[in-house]
Amino acid sequence: MGGVSDLAVRDLTDEESVALHVNLDQLLKRRPANHKRSCLYDGKNALQRSGVVPEQYYRLGIALGWSAKAIDALTRRTQLLRFTWADGDLGELGMDELERENALRSEITQALTDSALHGISFLVTTKGASGEPDALVHARDALSATGVWNPRLRRLESGLSVLRWDDNDDRKPAEFALYLDGLTVTAERDGGSWHVDRTSHQWGVPMEPLVYKPRPSRRYGQSRLTRPIMGLHMQAVRELIRLEGHMDIYSYPEFWLLGGDMSAFKNADGSQKAVWQVMLGRIKGLEDNPEKPPGLERADVKQFPAASPEPHGNALDILSRAFAREASLPDSAVALRGTSNPTSADAYDASQYELIAEAEGAMADWSTPLTRTVARALAIKNDRRTVPNEWLSVTPDWLGAKFESRAARADAGAKQLASVPWLAETEVGLELLGLEPDQIERALADRRRAEGRMLGEMLAQAARSDDAS
Repeated sequence: MGGVSDLAVRDLTDEESVALHVNLDQLLKRRPANHKRSCLYDGKNALQRSGVVPEQYYRLGIALGWSAKAIDALTRRTQLLRFTWADGDLGELGMDELERENALRSEITQALTDSALHGISFLVTTKGASGEPDALVHARDALSATGVWNPRLRRLESGLSVLRWDDNDDRKPAEFALYLDGLTVTAERDGGSWHVDRTSHQWGVPMEPLVYKPRPSRRYGQSRLTRPIMGLHMQAVRELIRLEGHMDIYSYPEFWLLGGDMSAFKNADGSQKAVWQVMLGRIKGLEDNPEKPPGLERADVKQFPAASPEPHGNALDILSRAFAREASLPDSAVALRGTSNPTSADAYDASQYELIAEAEGAMADWSTPLTRTVARALAIKNDRRTVPNEWLSVTPDWLGAKFESRAARADAGAKQLASVPWLAETEVGLELLGLEPDQIERALADRRRAEGRMLGEMLAQAARSDDAS
């Protein structure tokens, strides 16, 4: 699956061709590792046969959901509520339409999941064609998109999104979009020829990477499914396979028959007994055979006690706890036994502390590319040639990584508002009280309507007073 591409696309300039091959080679090089992690997340991973377990047990489709839980447990704590702009009104820029037309929060949530899974995902912002929304925002995963990072400018200098792969060669795109600074190149192969189209714009490279746990030596981030986590997952699956084989073998009594012959395993009509009858020891009324050597005239049946599956359970318990430690999860998230519920709220918080810290760090890393994506999308929607600098103060508003009840949030907010009473009349104050964004909008709208009715009544009363005088 990896390797260097030999794709040749006519009608590309030298600069475009170089950018295409650099990005495509990078995409193909990283694809095997990304594909492996996708299979673990989807429960489709294949194990190599090991030990003495028969081959058929590896074809049973035994799988574990631990890797998916490691990803989802994090991303469910990074819920995007909305975007806010302290310097202006997002509604006037069409933010509500942008969110509705692109199912924006859902699209972003999917991109965040892929970012935690592969270490990076991408949000691509483009201008809509005829009959489409003015601005389009699409999430792309690391199996179909990549980019070249410029560490000095701290942004992509080029990006590639493969829209369709060749049916006969999964290393060659059949349709792709190449994003350069101020230029988008789309190409589609029809038969043996390529059709290339170029679109110039002033929005830089309209592709933002959502990177999980970046660092200078790994600008493309690190998957949450690290090698230790994947290794523990695979060990646990192998242990489940061994347990399955154990249960098949030792769920039946183990007998030795001394002094018997094959007639003991046949029915009265000479036909062979069913396997399950033999396995369950349904052999009764064996006759003596005086022709056999002394001591074997009478058949004798010996039974061996079944081996306990307890060692497999102990091994799975150890692996589950080791997995939980590596994934910053509480033991109860994956442990199969021996867990207890937290005895207090403080104990619950302590068990979740590492996961909460991971989620808060991820939200901090993801905020800047989300801001750039929304600012660019709003510029496209409002037909602005460039992205105004003041729009880059748009910020994502995240739900707290720590799960709190509505009552607890309201109580904490009320205590803060007691110190600064005037905040209660603002959107920030209503947020502190734990109201959801739509509840805040409805509350403020109801207040405006009530104030409008009050003003109307005051004006009507003043008019009646004038008429009376």
